[in-house]
Amino acid sequence: MRIATDTGGTFTDCVFLRDGRLQILKVPSQPRQPAGSVANALSEVVANLSASAPFQLDLICGTTVGTNALLERRGGQIALITTERFEDVLEIGRQARAKLYDLLFQKPEVLVPVERRIGAKERVAADGSTVTPLTPGEVRRLTRNLRLMRPDAVAICFLFSFRNPKHESLLAKSLRRAGWLVSVSHEILPEFREFERTSTTVINAYLAPVMSSYLREAESGAGSVWRSANPKAAVGVRVMQSNGGIISATRAAQEPVRTVLSGPAGGILGAEYAASLSGLTKVLTFDMGGTSTDVALLTGETRVTTEARVAGLPVAVPMLEIHTVGAGGGSIARFDAGGALRVGPESAGADPGPICYGQGDSPTVTDAHAVLGHFGDRGLLKGAFALDIARAQRELAKHKGKFPSIQAFARGIIGVSNSVMERALRLISIERGHDPRDYSLVAFGGAGGLHACDLAEALELRGVLLPVFPGALSALGILRADVVRDFSETVLQSVDDPGVALTRAARALRKLQREARDFLSKEGFKKAQQRFEHRLDVRYIGQAYELSVAAGVQFVASFHRAHEQAYGHADPQRPVEIVNIRCRAVGVFRRIELPKIAKVRPGTRPEAVALAKCFLSGRNREVPLYDRERLRHGHEFIGPAIITEYSATSLLPANWRARVDAYGQIHLTRRPKTEVGDG
Repeated sequence: MRIATDTGGTFTDCVFLRDGRLQILKVPSQPRQPAGSVANALSEVVANLSASAPFQLDLICGTTVGTNALLERRGGQIALITTERFEDVLEIGRQARAKLYDLLFQKPEVLVPVERRIGAKERVAADGSTVTPLTPGEVRRLTRNLRLMRPDAVAICFLFSFRNPKHESLLAKSLRRAGWLVSVSHEILPEFREFERTSTTVINAYLAPVMSSYLREAESGAGSVWRSANPKAAVGVRVMQSNGGIISATRAAQEPVRTVLSGPAGGILGAEYAASLSGLTKVLTFDMGGTSTDVALLTGETRVTTEARVAGLPVAVPMLEIHTVGAGGGSIARFDAGGALRVGPESAGADPGPICYGQGDSPTVTDAHAVLGHFGDRGLLKGAFALDIARAQRELAKHKGKFPSIQAFARGIIGVSNSVMERALRLISIERGHDPRDYSLVAFGGAGGLHACDLAEALELRGVLLPVFPGALSALGILRADVVRDFSETVLQSVDDPGVALTRAARALRKLQREARDFLSKEGFKKAQQRFEHRLDVRYIGQAYELSVAAGVQFVASFHRAHEQAYGHADPQRPVEIVNIRCRAVGVFRRIELPKIAKVRPGTRPEAVALAKCFLSGRNREVPLYDRERLRHGHEFIGPAIITEYSATSLLPANWRARVDAYGQIHLTRRPKTEVGDG
């Protein structure tokens, strides 16, 4: 049995296959013990298993443990060993300011204070030759210093170790033999750029104690729960990575930096699958959960970056290109010193949660929807999670400030949160040279369907796709993920003749592929299940940053096109160079597919299960409420309406049309002006 879980700020989502049918489950998250919510989800699954429980459990976890540890600075106490006189690389960083005109801007606090940064007497030259050898005596001195510091983990990053890792390997071997938890730069990121390589290695060491503890608890909890149904059952645990692939729990504990965008990456895979079922090649993904909103742009393939920043810190391992803003269902509304209404980035999370959940006392986006009647007085999880609407109304009345009514206050909260999310969508589309009018919005997350049409209208998008299981689409993406690992090497090779340059790069790529094949073989994949993708990072000579293109015979022309797309100009006469070579290893699993649903005559209007009083499309009204599980292929209806289901609630404003496709996905489009009426 294969089960995927995605631990979010408010709920932990679970998707699994039972009796040939995909099913979902949501349980409250436990921020203080995230592994506990995974065990609780498995307990509910086990309670409904047949007498002959599956022998093998493959559990795949999407987790925010690494992200939250960085955001809240709750990682381990670590030490950094680097080449002598380079101890302050983390402090110096780059000249670029995150906020150029903010005179009060403060750089994020470094993860390793100066008293825990140790300089090693060793030196490797830029060509990889040894200038100052690392002696056994120096290794003993470094070890003594560490024993005095007693860190939870150690990061090692020597100058030019991407050319020659001998010194790093020697020290790491000695420290691991002594029992230290060690992160080494040539294992984590064997690429040039000292600051980014050091930062990434330090983040890995910082997260290692936290992630190791979480994975131990998750494996132990999952094992005990699963064996309660079958004492001889075997349990295997894998973890979703930021690059869109999964990896073994053992490897994830060693390289937790690769999991910092674990859950959102699963959402991208789920959205990509949903779009492919509908034949959509240009989509903006919109994942609105309880704590944050994640957006991305897809044009037929996932976009990977090595220039991400998490909690203000550079993370240079490959990650799916995702932009996150602090706007979710639990985002807290407040008035600033000037009296302006603000929403987020602070969140009520799962504990205490929104006011309508029964314990919180700060107004949130979810409370705004609740008092406006957008949940149809049904609660969440098909009524299993009751909402205290009266409590939300009382508390919003206390916090509404100068708004004339709680209804006006709630509309203001939603309007402000929409503006935050609209800016995020503009950043990944318009500001990067893409016309949003060519794109559709794939809306998911528990709250995505509540805001999708407003955002699509503001950006003049082609329409909205509400996928199956929208509140657990990230978990579905994780369930369908393959094992992926990225291998890279810096070559810094000028391209005088593209053919000659590609031949040289191919030799280096074959070396990386041998490492990649060995990795996949150890993960248990046969040759027929192994896939390899080769890419080159290319730039104009003299540039500071590069663009990644496929390693084909037209790689130079591809680079010029990519440069034109990214920056609005290209210079085909200017010489280029290959900076890094990359090999992506993919271990392919058999994919779980969504089934087609029953069909009705096209254009048939479904029967509403109730009428709900709510504020929608500019005024109070009574609107039909549709149960998504009762919708069939061919059903069509127009707004205003509310669509409820187990994992999410969606709003269909007036003058919008809904159409259900063969897989149960709902396509929302703006009605032509000639058809527009009140609905």
